[in-house]
Amino acid sequence: MRKIRILIVDDSTVVRRLLSDVLASDPVVEVAGTAANGRLALAKIPRLNPDVVTLDIEMPDLDGLATLRELRKIHPRLPVIMFSTLTERGAVATLDALALGANDYVTKPANVGSVIAGMQAVRDSLIPKIKGLCSWFAAAPAPTPTVAAVRRDSRSSFSTKISRRRVEIVVIGTSTGGPNALGEVLSQFPADFPVPVVVVQHMPPVFTRHLAARLDQSCRLHVQEGRPLESLESGDVWIAPGDYHLTAVRQAGKTFLKTNQESPENSCRPAVDVLFRSVAEAYGPSALAVVMTGMGCDGLRGCEAIRTAGGRVIVQDEASSVVWGMPGAVASAGLADRVLALPRLAAQIVADVEESRTRTLARMS
Repeated sequence: MRKIRILIVDDSTVVRRLLSDVLASDPVVEVAGTAANGRLALAKIPRLNPDVVTLDIEMPDLDGLATLRELRKIHPRLPVIMFSTLTERGAVATLDALALGANDYVTKPANVGSVIAGMQAVRDSLIPKIKGLCSWFAAAPAPTPTVAAVRRDSRSSFSTKISRRRVEIVVIGTSTGGPNALGEVLSQFPADFPVPVVVVQHMPPVFTRHLAARLDQSCRLHVQEGRPLESLESGDVWIAPGDYHLTAVRQAGKTFLKTNQESPENSCRPAVDVLFRSVAEAYGPSALAVVMTGMGCDGLRGCEAIRTAGGRVIVQDEASSVVWGMPGAVASAGLADRVLALPRLAAQIVADVEESRTRTLARMS
């Protein structure tokens, strides 16, 4: 198999060298070229024909956002990973880039102690994203032991019949491609949506707060970053804060949010599995879980807990996902009640919630 060709775009000579060294350490990745600004990058793309572009946000002459706008006019499907900073400005610019068509982002290392540690941090986050975004490279991966084990268990443990219990909460897990997918889904929920929504989007601190604020502006529901001891009420959307696991805990007939900084799961904090397990315990068969586009398999074990408790699971399909890692793992394990394209997810979630409540009222009458 041929190597994945990368074009590095950054105005810093030091960063270009660091990224080149990081990428050269992987046997399936090669640096096709570098560019010191966006204008040079746009001129080099036709000649270098890269598989992925890493693009700095803050550059002279033509910055990352302006470069991305021009690049998408000519190369609408070329994977682009933004290189951003863990700052307020960096978070806002990264969300702008994702809205403009960037596929993913990597944050520049901060407070890691040494150049070697910084390079390792970039290597651990950047190389998996590069491989995941190249569909020809990542196609048809062998099932991991975890997926295979759950698939075997699911054949005898779970019914294909969708739960008829009243839905009392919707939980959503997503990662790569998630901010735009969340915007599309949540913006279609009606203002009188009758249950709370809790979301895990893999993002660092600061970024999740800005994501919540941005979604709040485009949705009829109130979207906020999750806070400890907030009660889960209908019509509220809570986004797990970066670097904290978010859980739901039922006490005295009410359900509250809690946060913790226990060990990452699936290399993630917040982790979808942590939230889903807590919701399975707190809500049992009244939970509706949704797994959308994302890399890895976070959410797989959480969906197993939801299904074991009698709840239902919907996942995004492969064609509409930026990366079909997370939803694909759940679907492959036989845990999904429905596998739907992104444009159909919101309508199905709303229908499931409304139909479950109609059935409950019919049984009571």
